[in-house]
Amino acid sequence: MPQSGQELILSGRGRLEATGVQQVVSFDDQEIIVETGIGPLVLRGEGMHITHLDLTAGDLIVEGSITSLEYSEQRGKKMKARGKNIFERLLK
Repeated sequence: MPQSGQELILSGRGRLEATGVQQVVSFDDQEIIVETGIGPLVLRGEGMHITHLDLTAGDLIVEGSITSLEYSEQRGKKMKARGKNIFERLLK
């Protein structure tokens, strides 16, 4: 089970390592939304891609040009409505 805490390590705006990730809500090359133990986290940038995801450990690595990180107060359906969920994207 992922930890409830959160740790973010941003290296040169090109690589983000995150812990405490519970779910990937939506993703594309310009926006990635993940649910963490302390709320939804929205990553924005260009050419972003998920290079490592382990939901059992709660670990995520994103690479690309990261321009912003934002914790959102929105939860549930509002966040999911912003983008396609991970299963819709994988089965496309």
